[in-house]
Parts: sequence; structure tokens; C-alpha cells
Amino acid sequence: MTYLPPTAPVLDEHGRPADQIRLLGLSATGHHGVLDHERVDGQTFVADVVVHVDTRRAAATDDLVHTLNYASLAQDVVAVLAGPAVNLVETVAEQVAALVLDRPGVVAVDVAVHKPGAPVPVPFTDVVVAIRRDRTKLPSARFDPTAAPAASVAEIATPRTVEDAALSVAHAPVEDPDPAPPAPDRLDETPGGPVRAVLALGANLGDARATLREAVHELAQTPGIEMLAVAPLARTAAVGGPEQPDYLNTVVLVATALSPRQLLHACQGVEQRHGRTREVRWGARTLDIDVVDIAGIVAVTDDLELPHPRANARAFVLQPWAEVEPGAFLPGLGGGPVDALAATAPDRDGVRWLALDWLNEAPAPVAAPARPAAHAEPPAPPVPLPPEPS
Repeated sequence: MTYLPPTAPVLDEHGRPADQIRLLGLSATGHHGVLDHERVDGQTFVADVVVHVDTRRAAATDDLVHTLNYASLAQDVVAVLAGPAVNLVETVAEQVAALVLDRPGVVAVDVAVHKPGAPVPVPFTDVVVAIRRDRTKLPSARFDPTAAPAASVAEIATPRTVEDAALSVAHAPVEDPDPAPPAPDRLDETPGGPVRAVLALGANLGDARATLREAVHELAQTPGIEMLAVAPLARTAAVGGPEQPDYLNTVVLVATALSPRQLLHACQGVEQRHGRTREVRWGARTLDIDVVDIAGIVAVTDDLELPHPRANARAFVLQPWAEVEPGAFLPGLGGGPVDALAATAPDRDGVRWLALDWLNEAPAPVAAPARPAAHAEPPAPPVPLPPEPS
């Protein structure tokens, strides 16, 4: 009894393909059907359930509270299969989809209900009703396994319509359990002492070099942030999004006593002071500051993912970082030595030049190294910050 779920990916609200949790081969004896003997004798029903969710936060925290409890879900699905009889397998599938979508974090669900003993008068191996439902296409039939009473033999022997079955369900009040306290969010935890962080800055509107220079000064003046080093300035072709001017990019190394989320908000404050808006995905911008890494933390939340999920494939981040910090290492999935990642990044040919002394008024651009960063000459020492204007 094999069922192949739809191959088309389900996208989450950010346009990313959702992960899948699959429960296959859940079975129970049910009395669903329109014929008298189906209601009396019963037969085996089997359900395959594919739940589309985001599992990254659960993987990063190793905490069950951030994922789907599939043991509980399996029990609920079996309760539908063995529950009050309905006429159609389609109704059973809708009820299963509804109880899955009631769970938080579920983007969509694929449900296949098998009825291998269906009364079909020719040789066959299976009957399957397969549906996909999401929050824009909610199921039309629902099931509450905690409220449905057990059906008596007399009730089973008397066929009922779906509407009759719905009217016979008892609605006994059920007290909601006390909610579990929310798990602590490590991205709100202030470190015991200053920790190292990597920030990537970019701009391609207006006087981008002046904007980046001002942004570096503002970050250095932010309480809880100490500027350690500033990388060379890279001129790079825009990656993704609409046609737009080249970018100027750099990386700064800082020591921070702020929590990861406080550091994110500090960076967003600098962006906003320079007129940053977020209207077009990957569009042109006056200033962009990304938190790339904080003390090697690996975490996923709605507003911050560490390390930055695309840093491992962005030469405009990796190459300046490798220049200012030889031997740097990007943690997390897809990470590795920064110089090696820079040498293989898909956009590495889009790095036009590097300016080693860009914080001064007369930067001296040099061509981007033709050889991989791992075999390049030793980089120039970090550029010291210029004195604050009087």
C-alpha cells in the first residue's frame, strides 16, 4: 500500500520551502461507508499524513516545544479513523486535515486516506483519497476526538448522514490545561561579558561610502558595542532582486555586551537613521546591516537567524571578512573556513575591487584578488578608525 505525496513544495510566509514531518501507515478499524455492512462489520482504514512545518528552530534549540508532537498527532488521526461513522472517505480526509491545521506552526498538510476493502466490484488493490489543505484553503469538515461519544451497535447499524453525525456529537465542557510557560529565548540573554560578533554592511544609494563611514562611527558609539576592526571596502554587483547599482560592502568585527536581539535592534536603529526601508525584497537600499555571527551561536527565530542563513554563499560578505580576519570560521550548517567559502561563493566574480584605506577621504581601490583567498598574500592589517570629528 504505497502512496506518493505531491512533489510541489509548500512555501512558508517568507517564500522558503517548508520542511516535512511524515506519519505513514496509521491504521484503525472504522465503520465509514454508505452500505449497511460497512457500518456493521467495519474495515481497515489507513492514513498517511505529511505535515509542512519549519523545523529549524526545533533543531537549533533541541526542544520539543518548538516542533510537532507526532505521537499525539498519530493518536488523534487514529481517533478519526475509528471514530463516529461518516459516509465518505473524503469527509474522513477533511477531518484529519482540520485537526492537523489546528496545531501551531503548521503551514499546510497532505492527507491520504486508504480504504483497501472498499466495495468495488472489480479487482483492485486500493482506494485512496488524497488532499492538500493550508490556512488559505481550510478543511470543510472538522472532528473533535475528545468530544465524540462511542457509537453503539444500534447506531452503527443505522446509516447516518454527515449532518446527522455532526448533530449527535456531545459538546461536554473541557477545561483547558494551564499553558506551559514559554521556553526562554537565548537570543534575549545578555552575555556574562563582551563577546565577539561579525556585522556586514552594504549600501548602493546616494553617497554609499560616506553612509558606510558614518554607520561605522555610529556603531562604535553605541553603548555595549566596541569596534575591533574594519574590513576593506568591496565594490560588488547586486545579487538577486531588480536591476540596481553596484553595492559598496564591508564587514566589521565588534565586541558586544548586548544580547543578540539587542544588537539586532541597535543595527536596525542605525539603518533607520539613514532612511532604510524594506519595501522590495533584495532591492536597492541606503544602508543594510546584517548580523552575521555572534559568538558562534546557532539559533532560529522569527526575527533573527544565527549565523546569517545566506552568509556562506555571499562573496561580498566573505571576502572582506577573510581580509580582515585570516583564519575566520563561519559556524552552522553550510559553514566553514571563511577564505575557502569566499573562493567558491557563487557571486565571487561580482567583486569588482577592494579599497584598503576606505575610511579616509581618498581610498585607493585595488583589483579583487584573482586567486582564492586561501592562497592570497597576507592581508593588510585592520584599518584603524579615524578620530571622531570635533
